[in-house]
Amino acid sequence: MSTPTTDNIIDALRPVEDPELHRSIVDLGMVRDVVVAPSGVVGLTVVLTVAGCPLRNEITNRVNGALRALPGVSDVNLNFGVMNDAERAKVREMLHGNPAATAGSGQAHGHAEGREIPFAKPGSKTRAILVSSGKGGVGKSSVTTNLAVALANAGYKVGIVDADIYGYSIPRMLGTDRDPVVIDNMLLPPEAWGVRCISIGYFVPEGQAVVWRGPMLHKALEQFLTDVYWDEPDFLLVDMPPGTGDIALSLSQYLPRAEVLVVTTPQEAAQKVARLSAAMAAKVNLPVRGIIENMSWFTGDDGKKYELFGSGGGQLLADELNVPLLAQIPLMTALREGGDDGKPIAAVAPDSEVGKAFANLAHKIAVEMKPKKVFSAALKVN
Repeated sequence: MSTPTTDNIIDALRPVEDPELHRSIVDLGMVRDVVVAPSGVVGLTVVLTVAGCPLRNEITNRVNGALRALPGVSDVNLNFGVMNDAERAKVREMLHGNPAATAGSGQAHGHAEGREIPFAKPGSKTRAILVSSGKGGVGKSSVTTNLAVALANAGYKVGIVDADIYGYSIPRMLGTDRDPVVIDNMLLPPEAWGVRCISIGYFVPEGQAVVWRGPMLHKALEQFLTDVYWDEPDFLLVDMPPGTGDIALSLSQYLPRAEVLVVTTPQEAAQKVARLSAAMAAKVNLPVRGIIENMSWFTGDDGKKYELFGSGGGQLLADELNVPLLAQIPLMTALREGGDDGKPIAAVAPDSEVGKAFANLAHKIAVEMKPKKVFSAALKVN
């Protein structure tokens, strides 16, 4: 059996992706010093973007798996290094663009320092969806988390912006177990269950309250949308704070093509307050695409549905706004437990009653409600 060449090794490594950047480690310039001994032992160095890379073991497994499957390779001797500042800057520019060039181009979309918000560009394929509610306590964050996971289960690339700055909860509900990684001022969001997430919760000490005025909220949201490497997801879900304050106004400016989903519970009091979220969306010219009714009923051991919070609120609101009632999400202990433990029910029990409800909701949003308009930077009206 012939010994593989250096080119053979590079070709075998080309499909291997960095688990955070989702790009070939060869294309990213991470592979160095490839040597193939006559005995078939392959020596190489992989330079990591940052020291102490949290997914180093995953890179090791991927490199070993790719090379040991190559005919003629008897062993792999893998070493690690770390990129210098110039190399990290090159990676950031390759993935995220050049902020200095963007600032001088006159193409900025809502960022004080001139960096573009990619989701506001006409050619963006990402659907930004704001998940809102008129009041707290209706399970909006739980709905956001499980909807995101259900979309990821269906094969879509999904990100979540936790815009509920004062009451952040998405990192815990999603179960992300590490902080964002910084590469030359570009943030790599943690990922769990196929969903990337950014939240102020990653930057605030445990148990410390966020006490900010409007301008600081505005700046944080800008950075979530511009300095985070989202890698052009199919869906960007935004977990909105309850009510109709500064954040809703800012996001309507940053994401002018966003769609709004309103979460309510069945009782009349919640439905009347949820109406305010829809009124806010109308004021800033964002379309409400549908209503999600949470905690619709509890199914007992006897198989009977118990409507603990009344019934009909979601449908009444949908009828009033002339939009569809997209889903009725049952109340289930496992749904609450999954939010506490970072194991969303859409991920761990997709065939449960609630899991199927989220899968159906994801299908309606992704397929049945797919926008008919085509946005492209190449289309111009003379």
